[in-house]
Amino acid sequence: MSEIRAGKIEGDHPAGQTTVPTAHRGGGLDGASVRARFPLLQPDGAGARIIYLDSAATAQRPDVVLEAVAKFYRTENANVHRGIYDLSRRATERYEGARAALARFIKAPDKEELVWTRGTTEAINLVAATWGQENLGPGDEILLTTLEHHSNIVPWQLLARRVAARIRYVDIDEEGRLRLEQYDELLSERTRIVALGHVSNALGTINPVAEVIERARQVGARVLVDGAQAAPHLPIDVQSLGCDFYAISGHKMCGPMGIGALWARRELLEEMPPYQGGGEMIETVLPDESTWAPVPHKFEAGTPNVAGAVGMAAAAAFLESLGRDQVRAHELDLVEYGMDRLDRVEGLRLFGPRDPADRIAVFSFSMEGIHPHDVATILDAENIAVRAGHHCTQPLMRRLAVPATTRASCYVYNTREDLDRLVEGLDRARQIFS
Repeated sequence: MSEIRAGKIEGDHPAGQTTVPTAHRGGGLDGASVRARFPLLQPDGAGARIIYLDSAATAQRPDVVLEAVAKFYRTENANVHRGIYDLSRRATERYEGARAALARFIKAPDKEELVWTRGTTEAINLVAATWGQENLGPGDEILLTTLEHHSNIVPWQLLARRVAARIRYVDIDEEGRLRLEQYDELLSERTRIVALGHVSNALGTINPVAEVIERARQVGARVLVDGAQAAPHLPIDVQSLGCDFYAISGHKMCGPMGIGALWARRELLEEMPPYQGGGEMIETVLPDESTWAPVPHKFEAGTPNVAGAVGMAAAAAFLESLGRDQVRAHELDLVEYGMDRLDRVEGLRLFGPRDPADRIAVFSFSMEGIHPHDVATILDAENIAVRAGHHCTQPLMRRLAVPATTRASCYVYNTREDLDRLVEGLDRARQIFS
């Protein structure tokens, strides 16, 4: 078991991890064996199963996550930190142990630099409303990219309106990669923060965040990375990346909904004002003023989502038991196979990078003469779940000159056979509309 001393993380990962078979072509996972760990993905009484290809919206939960959450509520449920009785003490240990586990998962140096949030959206809003409010003013610039999810656009718009700052956007090339030459042109001494997604939820593009961060450092800008789509698929090391803020969501990485985390450099957290007021985040309350609890508790007002934190830690342990490199190898196999199969579908336009190394297994596409919603409806009749729409990336859709796309997003429980079923469904859609 690991030990937590003075907020520093030491030792191995928590005991109790369950290893899943990993032998598979291409050196990755055996998706069918992994899928056996996900109750919702099992065949029904008639032997049919859902082909779930919407993991970019939310991943499914393995048995160990469901069991961890259920066990907490059945045997450990109590409020944390303030109770002196044994049950509260055990709940606190689970809660703070989960914080340490998530800090390890992203290779943070100190568990106290990890703030629990409701997800990536709240984490970005927290930074914009606290660090941004304190550090940006008239004429300062916020640098975003055309690839961003609305959650990494709207909070900055609200901030820019409050402080009279300006938002600028780095464009993409025709394959959905960032135009780094334009990024260099936009960076200046007026750039106060660069905020970008590690991985695009709409195109699957893996952005060169380390390079982006290094260039931002040259003008003294801070960098926030939206890691919602990266944490499920890629090994994350916030220290090696060199960013200032990194946000993740539990439900994207096989954990519960309504839980996520913000990692930030301790010196920044110390300087930032509280995000919300209430219980837990205070040290002393007087009639006319209050003082704040130390970080990270200064940013965690109210009763926390303890079960969500426990479940998110269980999800991180599950992914680590699969092997982060194995997860990526499995992903690359699906990317290569999926691109090859989809390229052969008549009238289909696939968006995103052509090099499999530059993307995750997210396939956004349009089909000539068929609306994306119609494609998704036809696939649903075949028990294939995909998403159709703008994927909370309206600026990107305008850049691509399409109103929407159909998106099939894979994860650890998907297989080549799932992609075969997808292509068969697309062929049927073509026949219906021909």
